[in-house]
Amino acid sequence: MKNIIVTGCAKGLGLEISRLLAKSGYNVIGVSRTATQEYDALINEYKDNVSFVQFDFVNTEDISSLVKSITKEYGRIFGLINNAALGHDGVLATMHESDISLLLKVNVEAPLLLTKYVSRSMLLNKEGRIINVGSIIGSTGYNGLSVYGATKSAMGGFTKSLARELGRAKITVNTLAPGYMETSMTGDLVGDKLDKIKRRSCLGRLANVHDASNAVLFLVSDAANGITGTTLTVDAGSTA
Repeated sequence: MKNIIVTGCAKGLGLEISRLLAKSGYNVIGVSRTATQEYDALINEYKDNVSFVQFDFVNTEDISSLVKSITKEYGRIFGLINNAALGHDGVLATMHESDISLLLKVNVEAPLLLTKYVSRSMLLNKEGRIINVGSIIGSTGYNGLSVYGATKSAMGGFTKSLARELGRAKITVNTLAPGYMETSMTGDLVGDKLDKIKRRSCLGRLANVHDASNAVLFLVSDAANGITGTTLTVDAGSTA
């Protein structure tokens, strides 16, 4: 059974990714700050192949130890889904420097360091899948999300170069760029703002976590052996 780490596993997209991977027979190692009732229920449903590791990615200095403990308990890692991220919004001119630093640490530095240590398993195995969860905001922009957009754009650049570094070892690296989805991170999008986004979409709706998680399932599968260094956009056609 192939081991896949899913960060930010406890809710929203991370929870749905974990559920779909578990249903498809992968051993899911979920990492998040706190567990949720929904993730606990998933563990109960898939007792043999879903587990939880509590970790706050603000603590970047402990990421090496985290990976060592996971590898020691579960064995080498096949896949890594870098999904954990903070979604703080704010106009740059008035945004506190500490909030900017926090977003950069959790959304950029943490996934880079986690990938650094997890990829060592993949290099030994001569196979692996790395999926960096970005956002369409990284390419389209959005008012009040300049720092968040910068962090998500960084994931795309990270993917491109890392795919070249790891390709000879049969390790693929891709970015998933979801559009606006009905999750806790988009809870403030209501009324006219939400309707405007839906009207812009080719399908007349928001993308959802099931759409995006199925894209992850494809990218970790053998069917995606030849896909690396690219961005897969799942946004119900809002950027078409």
